[in-house]
Amino acid sequence: MSVAAWTGAASLALAACATTPPAPEAATGFAPDCAAVAGFLDSAVEQGRTVGASTLIWHEGREACFHASGLASREEGRAFARDTLVQIFSMTKPVTGVALMQLWEQGKFGLDDPLALHLPEYAGLRVVTGRDADGQPILRDPKRAPTIRDVLRHTAGFTYGDGDAPGDVVWNELQPLSSDNTLAEFSQKMAQVPLIADPGTRWHYSAGVDVQARLVEVLSGMAYADYVQQHIFGPLGMKDSGWTRQSADLARLARIYVADETGKLEPMERGTWLEANFAGKPMTMGGSGIVTTVDDYMRFARMLLGEGVLDGVRILRPATVRLMSTDVLDPRITPENRSWLVGKGSGGFGIDFFVRTAPPQSPEENRGTVGEFFWDGYPSMLFWVDPGQRMAVVFATQKIPFDNALHHDIRDAVYGAEYDGLPSE
Repeated sequence: MSVAAWTGAASLALAACATTPPAPEAATGFAPDCAAVAGFLDSAVEQGRTVGASTLIWHEGREACFHASGLASREEGRAFARDTLVQIFSMTKPVTGVALMQLWEQGKFGLDDPLALHLPEYAGLRVVTGRDADGQPILRDPKRAPTIRDVLRHTAGFTYGDGDAPGDVVWNELQPLSSDNTLAEFSQKMAQVPLIADPGTRWHYSAGVDVQARLVEVLSGMAYADYVQQHIFGPLGMKDSGWTRQSADLARLARIYVADETGKLEPMERGTWLEANFAGKPMTMGGSGIVTTVDDYMRFARMLLGEGVLDGVRILRPATVRLMSTDVLDPRITPENRSWLVGKGSGGFGIDFFVRTAPPQSPEENRGTVGEFFWDGYPSMLFWVDPGQRMAVVFATQKIPFDNALHHDIRDAVYGAEYDGLPSE
């Protein structure tokens, strides 16, 4: 979670004015609307839709604009600024996917390897079909074993334990993702949670990305956070990113605000807000937990925009980035078996990314270019990579529950509400 404060009216005004002049008209004929972006952020704060936010846009090989508005911490009087630290939650997932795919490039595993080949604890997975008269799960063998490809695309049949289905009951008893567990302990407990569906038949958001992180540990022989630091953060120059932070970082950490039923935003309770990154817990989740800044995360996004390379440093091969950003869901996984993924737009799923495959179908759908890929995070965080417009965007805020309306409106600001979603010629 996240804390920070602002420095008073003068700092707020300075942050609000920190908008880089827009780039000259791009060769594609498209340029992000920086004035509209600034106006949206200011209005969202003024209207009480969020306490503070910022947006950084990279376009045609240069920074097109940055704007920050509002407060990182209302209670401490600190502005949402360029160096504000934010907890990105599920925007951690693409980092984990990149880490695992680096090991795939090295031949450490095959995408269609059974998961249990590398993590033997998953050899005995069962599928839950209901509850018996005593309320216990009814189990059967899966029609096939989950593969690493399934784990990468949320089709393994795993859960996040966020419901009251029979499999979730077991999850809630075992608490695999307790912050007191290591990733090794998580994996042993996760393997005891029944699958909610046969592998390959349903897209279901899950702790599969934490399984990916455990795979990174086993395949590399390194602790997961150490691997990411050595092979991603370090090479990319992401000096302000990590799972564990020091008490001195609190001075820049944005607070998470929770909207009540009326929309009023109140600060998350301090212990809950800080536990993931400041309590010295052993868990380093693959699906959440990174604290970073918009500049640091933009370096990661720019690497993806550059098909795996940034400033001459190669993180992934171009073909690997293309694979990750290609819709790989089987068409037999119909919309009704894709949970809330269909609400992300016209598209499907690659490796830890939503992938747009068709233009927006209505004004209510979020704007975006065919071929873009993105992911977001629970406190309404968002980033996307738009190869068709040679652009990457990081939108940072700390508001829960997740607010898709903010994402709709920031995309309208960047592209224009009438944008047709087709790449420029």
